[in-house]
Amino acid sequence: MSTKEELLEEVEVKTKEKKENEIVLYNDDYNTFDHVIETLIYACEHTPEQAEQCSILVHYKGKCTVKTGIYEELKPRCSKLLEAGLSAEIV
Repeated sequence: MSTKEELLEEVEVKTKEKKENEIVLYNDDYNTFDHVIETLIYACEHTPEQAEQCSILVHYKGKCTVKTGIYEELKPRCSKLLEAGLSAEIV
């Protein structure tokens, strides 16, 4: 096995080991754009522009990944989204 192949294999293994979780936000018929945007800014530390883009994606696509990271960091953020009446889960 060449050095290049070994390096590629090592990168592939590390990539698989470091799979990040995602908070997925789902569309609903109850929450306003303003509420979703404000909640994303608060819970996920989005900029207003990020939050607006995510809210538009959720509205038109039905769902959107709003934050990635390790489970322990995402859990309290997802809880804040749920407490605000949004529909979200960690995948």
